[in-house]
Amino acid sequence: MKKEETITLTAEGYLELEQELKELKEVKRPEVIKALKEARALGDLSENSDYDAARNDQALLEGRIKELEYKLEHCTIAEGAKGGAIGVGSTVTIEYDDGEVEEYKIVGSLEADPFENKISNESPIGKAVIGHGKGETVSVESPNGSYDVVIKDVK
Repeated sequence: MKKEETITLTAEGYLELEQELKELKEVKRPEVIKALKEARALGDLSENSDYDAARNDQALLEGRIKELEYKLEHCTIAEGAKGGAIGVGSTVTIEYDDGEVEEYKIVGSLEADPFENKISNESPIGKAVIGHGKGETVSVESPNGSYDVVIKDVK
């Protein structure tokens, strides 16, 4: 991750990262330390696969903790746009050219999850709808070409 990179999170996304960090520090870290102690007690460390696995787990855990601490320290929490305009944190209902209607929550790229209809503010649809409001038709520029969507609702 670049040090200058801006990290945008919703308040919900910030809380999720905080909870994950707390879980890693208060639950997972003690478990890994216990596993290391138990593996070390087995004797010769040069041929101890349990010890090697525990050290690997510890390295992965500490790396994730550092990553989460960095993200939480360097993020901005989006509050959504004002006055009915769409921003990060907004939930938007759009209608495609073919009449299909979808509802998406606009989130920062770290929180994006298409399976939960959370799309990034950097995605083609996210970029197209940000700053616009209910009733507007916007053009989405995607890798497969451009198409129009109508913004049906903004929450």
